Amino acid sequence: MSSRGSKRACVVVLGDIGRSPRMQYHSLSLAKEGINVDLVGYQGSVPIKELTQNSSIQLHFIQPCPNFRKYLPGLCAYVLKALWQAVTLLLALIWVRLSEGRCSHLLMQNPPSVPTLGVCWIFCRIVNPKCRFIIDWHNYGYSVMAAAALSNKKEEMTEKNLPILPKITYWLEGWFGQRADAGLCVTRAMKEDLLERWGVRVITLYDRPPMHFQPIAKPVDVLAELSQHYSDLGTALNVQDDRPVAILVSSTSWTEDEDFNILLDALQEYEDARSQDPDSYPFLVCAITGKGPLKEFYKAAIAKKEWINVKVVTPWLQAEDYPKLLGCANLGVSLHTSTSGLDLPMKVVDMFGCGLPVLAYDFKCLGELVKEGKTGKVFTDSSELAKQLLDWLRGFPSDLKQQQLHKSFRDNIKKWAQLRWDQNWKTSAAPIFTYDD
Repeated sequence: MSSRGSKRACVVVLGDIGRSPRMQYHSLSLAKEGINVDLVGYQGSVPIKELTQNSSIQLHFIQPCPNFRKYLPGLCAYVLKALWQAVTLLLALIWVRLSEGRCSHLLMQNPPSVPTLGVCWIFCRIVNPKCRFIIDWHNYGYSVMAAAALSNKKEEMTEKNLPILPKITYWLEGWFGQRADAGLCVTRAMKEDLLERWGVRVITLYDRPPMHFQPIAKPVDVLAELSQHYSDLGTALNVQDDRPVAILVSSTSWTEDEDFNILLDALQEYEDARSQDPDSYPFLVCAITGKGPLKEFYKAAIAKKEWINVKVVTPWLQAEDYPKLLGCANLGVSLHTSTSGLDLPMKVVDMFGCGLPVLAYDFKCLGELVKEGKTGKVFTDSSELAKQLLDWLRGFPSDLKQQQLHKSFRDNIKKWAQLRWDQNWKTSAAPIFTYDD
């Protein structure tokens, strides 16, 4: 007998819920299947309105962790942080169980792996028996930790040369991965790697844009609206120049995972090229959205640039305004690199949803998303990125040959974007949650 209508699912992300779009989309899809959802994570950025206004989804916030690194050495701080997170997460899950009732499924985001894997597994096996334990693999926790530890070393990351903490995390991911009741991952390459590395079988659920990511029919009007809410964007667009303005957009969490010096060096080359040949290139506004630990560092570097042909702005957009900016832009840039080489940049998915061609930093499995010369172009250094920028914007916007090229890219992206998150989730992920008891 099916109990679909009375089911509850718990979705866990040991991070800022508002900055975890895939887990928000999971929650909305579960709610659309008639399943009540308890979304557990940290309070921070505002989640999308569709989620906060859905009566089938309850948000449960975990007590934030103190900054132990401010007072203790790195290893001690890490251990205390893990213990704090383990206790507060388990207490939050127990509270959900007591206040909302039994859940039939628990879906957790990995990474972070420690302590999320252990706590969620204990909850499913002891606190809420018979709850299905499901892992959504976004990347590998051990590779994220190892990348930081090996950042100054040129050696290749392997299981044998992992530092002690990443090595423990590697073992934990394999052990708990083998004991999960089901699993999802973000690429075909990761699915194959999980099977080969640990014998873990999962389903590939590609990120796809939800319906609110759409091309903008009248970008001039929308840009005027955005300029009223974001003063730095308005100032940049109000350029006293007799040439057209092109908009380049990127988004980031401002961490060491993305080297924005690559973009700044490319913009310097663009600045120099337009200074020498102003009739061939438009004034360029580069909008970099997001927030994170290195934002102030890069803002200081940008402030030192004495550019007259390029203006860089770094607005923090509300969730409902981000798709609007993407839909108004002329070109997107992704500097995402993967510690495992097995995940894909969601920012590119968002850009494609808005019909926006991209220039993307190349890595192992990027080809599962960006098709070179069809939906975007790939680069490996600032010189390649600069050349692609100059090639794309030469003669903008009136050059007929360029117009035809840009249209071909957008037509290819439009075909790709026909498959949206809801339909893709219903086909690939829904069977995990909607089986008959």
